[in-house]
Amino acid sequence: MFVRTKTYKNKDGSRRTYLHIVENVREGGKVRQRIVANLGRLEKLQQGQIDQLIEGLARWSHKQWVQLQANSLEPRWARDLGPALIFRRLWEQLGLPGILRDLLSERRYEMDVEEAIFCMVLHRLSDPGSKLSLMRWKEKVFKPQFQQLQLQHLYRSLDLLAECKDEIEGRLFEGVRDLFNLELDLVFWDTTSCYFEGQGAEGLCEYGYSRDRRPDRVQVVIGLLMSREGVPVAHEVFPGNTADPETFRSVLGDLRGRFRIRRVICVCDRGMVSEGILREMESLGLEYICGVRMRRIKALREVLGRPGRYHQVGENLRVKEVVHQGVRYIVCFNPEEAERERFQREQMVEKLRQRLSQGGLKALIGNRGYRRYLRLEGTEAILDQDRLREEARYDGKYVLRTNTGLSPEEVALAYKGLWQVERAFRELKSGLELRPVYHWTSKRIRGHIMVCFLAFLLEVALYRKLKELGSPSSLREVMADLEALRAVEIRVGGSRYVLRTELQGRAYDAFRAVGMRPPGKVLEVQDGDVVEREDGVLLTP
Repeated sequence: MFVRTKTYKNKDGSRRTYLHIVENVREGGKVRQRIVANLGRLEKLQQGQIDQLIEGLARWSHKQWVQLQANSLEPRWARDLGPALIFRRLWEQLGLPGILRDLLSERRYEMDVEEAIFCMVLHRLSDPGSKLSLMRWKEKVFKPQFQQLQLQHLYRSLDLLAECKDEIEGRLFEGVRDLFNLELDLVFWDTTSCYFEGQGAEGLCEYGYSRDRRPDRVQVVIGLLMSREGVPVAHEVFPGNTADPETFRSVLGDLRGRFRIRRVICVCDRGMVSEGILREMESLGLEYICGVRMRRIKALREVLGRPGRYHQVGENLRVKEVVHQGVRYIVCFNPEEAERERFQREQMVEKLRQRLSQGGLKALIGNRGYRRYLRLEGTEAILDQDRLREEARYDGKYVLRTNTGLSPEEVALAYKGLWQVERAFRELKSGLELRPVYHWTSKRIRGHIMVCFLAFLLEVALYRKLKELGSPSSLREVMADLEALRAVEIRVGGSRYVLRTELQGRAYDAFRAVGMRPPGKVLEVQDGDVVEREDGVLLTP
C-alpha cells in the first residue's frame, strides 16, 4: 500500500485534492489501483490532522517509532563515570577531605584545592600523563567540579602537597588503620630510582646507582614504607646519589613519632643496612629482620656450616636457627632453587673446561662468569676446586639476621613479604607511570610523587576491599568494567537528563566493595544540579 493524491476541478475553475491510501490489485491479468481509504481533503489534513495520523500510525511501526523518538532526543555528551564514583568514595573513607580541609584552614585559596588534588590522583589511576594532558582528560570525566580547574590550580596544589606531605601521611595512616584494622607492628622499607631527561632539579636530581639501568641520566631515589598487609604508609624522596643505608637511617627516628606506634619490626633487604644502622635501630628500641650479604661476611661460613635440622615452612622453604657470637641468624633453604643453581654452575664449568682445552687465557680471565672459578698457576689457568666447593655451600640458601623474638618460621615469612614493596614500585612505575616526570623544580617533583603515592594507596584500598568481598576478579578486570560505565546527557523538550549506561562484568563488585549503590539510570538536571530520580548516589556539578 502507498499514498496517492487525486485532484478534481471545480466548476469555478478551482481545484480540490484528496489524499488516498491505495493498493495494487491484479484483475483480468492487469494491475489496477484500488482505493483502500479516503483520508480527506489534503488542505485540511495539512492543518495538523496529518501529523496526528502519522504519529498514531507510527506506534504500530517499530522502525518509525524509534525514528520519531530519536528526533525528539538531543544527545549532548558521554563521559566516564565509574572510576570517579568509586575512588571518590574511597577518598572520603580514608578521611582525605577532612585532612586537606584542616590544612587549608589557615591558607587562602580561590580554587578548590581538594578537588584539584583528587583530580590529579584520579588521572594517575585512569589515564596517567602530563598535567597538560590532564586538562584534556578531565573534559571526558563526569565530575562537574573538575570543569572549573585551571592548569595553575594543579601546580599550586602540587606545592601544597610537597609542603604538607608528612602531616598528610601521619593523619592518613590513622584513616588507613581504622579502615583496614591494621596493626603497624611489621614494616617494610625499600627504595627505587626514577630518572629524568635533562638536568632536573638542582640538588635533588643527581647521578647515582640506577635501578632503571640508566646511569647516564640524573635521578631521584624514592623510599617506600609499607605494612605487612601491603598497604603503603609513607614515602621519602632523596637526592639521586643517596646510598640505600642512608635512606633507611633517615626514617628510623620518624617511625615512632609520626605514626604513634609501640612496637615496630623493620624488614629490609641486605643492601639496606650496615652494622652502624643495626646498632642505631637497637638503641631506638626497634626490632629488625634483614638480609645478610653472605659472601662478604666471614662469620657466615661458620653459620652455614653449623649442623642442625631444617624445619619445613612451605613447599620450597626450610629454615633453621643459628646463634653465633650472640647474634641470631635464620638460615633459609629452597631445594628447588638449590637444584637450579647447581645445574647452572655445572653448565658453566662444562663450558669452561671446553674453553680451557682451546686456549685463549686472556679471553677467559676477561669473562667475569668464568674468572670466579679459575686459579692461575704461572701462565696456566686451572679450575679452582676449592672455590667450586665453597659456592656449592650457598646453593638455594639465604641468611637473615634478627633481634626479634619471632620464631624462625615467622622471620622467614616476614622477610618474604618484601615482594609487596617490589610490587608497589612496579605499580608506581608502570601502572601509575611515575616515570617520566614532567616537572623540573624540587617542590613540584615531590608533589608529583605524592600524587602517585596517594593514587597507589587508593588502588590498594580498592584491591583489599574487593578481596574482603570475595571477588574472584583481578583489579585490572574490575577497573576495565568500571571504565565502561559512562554518563550520557540528553535533552528532551527543553529538559536535561543524565543517563547512565548499564553495569558490565564486575563493576557491581566495586560498588559493593566500597559500600554504595550504583546511581539511578535516570538523573534529571535542574538549575545546574543533578537531581536523583532513583536510588543511588547524588551527583552535583
